Parts: sequence; C-alpha cells; structure tokens
Amino acid sequence: MASIRCGTVQFQHRANDKAYNLSVIESFVRQAAEQHVQILAFPEMCITGYWHVRNLGRAALEKLAEPVPAGASVQAVAALARTHAMTIGAGLIERADDGRLFNAYFVCQPDGSIHCHRKIHAFESEHIAAGNSYTVFDNPLGVRLGMLICYDNNIVENARATALLGADIVLAPHQTGGCLSRSPHAMGLIDPELWRTRAQNPEAIEAEFRGPKGREWLMRWLPSRAHDNGFFLLFSNGVGEDDGEVRTGNAMILDCYGRILAETWKAEDRLVVADLDLDLLPLCTGRRWIRARRPELYGLLTQRLGHELDPRAARFSSAPVGKIATT
Repeated sequence: MASIRCGTVQFQHRANDKAYNLSVIESFVRQAAEQHVQILAFPEMCITGYWHVRNLGRAALEKLAEPVPAGASVQAVAALARTHAMTIGAGLIERADDGRLFNAYFVCQPDGSIHCHRKIHAFESEHIAAGNSYTVFDNPLGVRLGMLICYDNNIVENARATALLGADIVLAPHQTGGCLSRSPHAMGLIDPELWRTRAQNPEAIEAEFRGPKGREWLMRWLPSRAHDNGFFLLFSNGVGEDDGEVRTGNAMILDCYGRILAETWKAEDRLVVADLDLDLLPLCTGRRWIRARRPELYGLLTQRLGHELDPRAARFSSAPVGKIATT
C-alpha cells in the first residue's frame, strides 16, 4: 500500500458570514495544496457559523441553510477540490428537499462526487433534525472515508458502525472544547478575555487549550475511537470565541493505533499535516480485535432500556443518570 497526506484545519468562523468563511477555506486549501495535501478536513458548520444558531428562529435558519449538493457553498468547495485534485470536507446547515434542516458535513472529491453526512446526534436547535444513517464511501485514492460530526463521535457505537462499514479514514469535524458541561470533570467554560488578549499573553490561553477544558479532555476518549476501531482520524475543530464560548482548536491527526501524528494547541487559525501510513491498517490492533467479535451476544445494544433521550434532551438535561438494571 502507500501513504496519503492529510490535513486538518482549525479556524474561527464568523456567524452568518459565508463569504468570509469560504475565503478562509479557500486560503487554507491553497496552503494545503502547497504542501501536497490530498485529503483536507474543515470544522463542523464552519461555513454558516455554529453556536449562534441556538438563538435563531426557523426563518433565520432557513435563510442561512442551503441544499446539498446544489448549494452555492458546496459548489464553491467542489470547484476547489477539482482545481487542486484534493478531497475536501466542510460543514454547514443543509436544507433538505422536504424542508427539514440538518447539521451536515459534505465531502467533495476531485472526481466530482459529493457525499453528505447528517449529524446523528444534532442538538444545536429545536429546528435542526437528526440524521439517521452512517456515511462511508470510496475515495479515488483507494481508501474508504467515513464521517462523524462532533457528538456523533462521543457515542462509541457510531465509531464501531463506521468501522464495520469499512472506513479507513474518518473525518471528525467538531465545535468543542471550552463548553459548559454538567459533568464536573468534562470540559468547562474559558474566560473569553483570555482569547481576546491572546496576542499579549499567549501562554494563558494555550494553557487552557492544553488543559482539561481542551486537549486533556480529548485524550480521555478520542484516541480510543481510532485505536479500538482500526482507522485513522482527522480531528478538525473551531477555535476562539463562538457566541460566548471559546473553542479550543486542538486540530490533530491520529493513526489507527490512536497515536497523534500531528497536532496544535496554538490560539490561532492553523493547518496541521501528516502522512498516513496505510501499511499500518491490515494488522492494527483495532482491526484484529474486530475479528474477535461475537455479534450473537450483542442484542442488548439494539434494545431500548427505557432511559434513552433524544439528542437535545441528552445534551442539555441536568438530571442525574441513574443505574439501569438490564435483567
């Protein structure tokens, strides 16, 4: 097999400003092309903006949304993919043919194909629907790509299902870190003033990005998604102030053993690049473990236990989670 050069981007988007956000995407695509990147991942909803949408009504969201693949933003990224012979993923709000709105992530490939994933665990707005399927597809470079958006990655079954569908590389776009969490040991808010004064005191904001509100939190679970399922993972994230919260960036690329190949904790827009050694895939731990599965024992995973919540309720509920008996 061969290696594939991949890149992942962190950048601070502007809410409701598609023109600006697309200009940043184009700039990073050109920068990636200079480094011969073949697959490039941008953050969740980086074209439309993210956290402000929780305060928008239906009409404002519909105005911001666009169809996939026919929308102008998607076509602009598709043109970049063709021009630079690069596979490019980016996120926005999708307006479906039936009028529903989705937190969606699309990937444009150099051959003109466009694939779209709808966030399975969408919680950003009561007007945004949740997707109901996994997205894995062939790439012209001879690998299979998968997509899981932010909270999708937190649910271990989603990563395993994506692996079972044959994903070699998973694009994992996020808007995370620095979030208000009801879990006492999971993330936490960052003072926006630290972001605003980053030029004068970069050490203070970078300490937050590297600490339990950012990288330390990611290290508790993100490497295991790659390791346990035997795929490479491209983690892309927003960075900086986002409607009252501060995203921690931490763009990184992990191999199929969960090892970090490239990362950043800088408080700025940035691209990280790494070469993926595809020869690692056939005998990596996760793929060998998957062959030892005993599916006949896993019926419990498909049964409702009575404590399930829809994605919005699960994300925002403050009620303690009790132990569920499964007799």
